Amino acid sequence: MSAAAILSKPLCALAFCWRLERRDGVTIGLTSHDRGLQAHGLHYAAAPGITPSAIMQGGNDPDLTDLQGAISSAAISEVDLDAGRWDGATLLLHLTEWTEPGVLWLELARGELGSIERRGGAYSVSLRSTLAEALERPVAPATSASCRAALGDADCRIALRRHQQIVAVDAVADDRVACSGLVAAVYPFGSLRWLEGPNCGLVQTIVDQGAGGVFLAEPPVFPVAAGTRALLTQGCDKRLATCAGRFGNAVNFRGEPHLPGMDLLTRYPGS
Repeated sequence: MSAAAILSKPLCALAFCWRLERRDGVTIGLTSHDRGLQAHGLHYAAAPGITPSAIMQGGNDPDLTDLQGAISSAAISEVDLDAGRWDGATLLLHLTEWTEPGVLWLELARGELGSIERRGGAYSVSLRSTLAEALERPVAPATSASCRAALGDADCRIALRRHQQIVAVDAVADDRVACSGLVAAVYPFGSLRWLEGPNCGLVQTIVDQGAGGVFLAEPPVFPVAAGTRALLTQGCDKRLATCAGRFGNAVNFRGEPHLPGMDLLTRYPGS
């Protein structure tokens, strides 16, 4: 039976189903029904406290809807929200009938979680349309002296595995992570991904490197025990000299370092 035929019935037993996929791969299902539902290979746990506001479809506004609900330790916990584990998570919202889960599977919204606001024991999060955001991007990139690519992406084409290292952390003091055996001066602008402990899965930006360790943009969210493993990824300052000298990748440099700037129009012969 088609979706239109089901929705045209005199009585429908409808329920919302949310599929949330975090950037670290963790996927959960939630439903507005008072009992859990099984549909399309995923169990949707009962979360009747989560409610969507009015959903807009077919517009150009990247904000699709707002979701509000109570914080639950079994689904979306306060600790995970504060740690940023749900930042940028993908969300799919479907409508189904709880009497026959999955037969009616009408997609209402698809996007990424935007800003999250907490008020006591509740939260509110906006859902941003990935398609609308793609349409808002410039058709052509703007010129820049520095490289516009990110190290290891499709434009850069560098194989990151050769520029990554797994280390055991000796100690953490505020934003400084002490570890030994590092190649000198290659990790600024790179990243650190925690592989163990309470911070497991979280990625942090490296802003500087010193003797025997690196400095993060902000301290780890949770305490780090000595011996905790982390994955370090080298960084790039996006200069042509670095691209050619350290990575041998000048052919893929995405910038115009020798293009004259606007000051060329204001130059005039000196007396």
